[in-house]
Amino acid sequence: MASGGMAPNQLKAFIERIERLEEEKKAIADDIREVYAEAKGNGFDTKVMRQVVKIRKQDTNERLEREAILDTYLHALGMAAQMAADSE
Repeated sequence: MASGGMAPNQLKAFIERIERLEEEKKAIADDIREVYAEAKGNGFDTKVMRQVVKIRKQDTNERLEREAILDTYLHALGMAAQMAADSE
């Protein structure tokens, strides 16, 4: 890397771009928190909403496979009947 040539200027430009993006990321995270707070104020369960958002990001087939494995594990631990009773 040259000490006085293009590389330092290029490095500085990269760093400045990253810093701007970090600021934008923080602003977006703040906006998301505000939406969750608004939803909570309207009576929605934000923990469940976060789970829904996470599930919607997943590939359908992968999600179904994980749910099937979870169901198998719950049955093996004797928790499946309890979970069904709790949801009724």
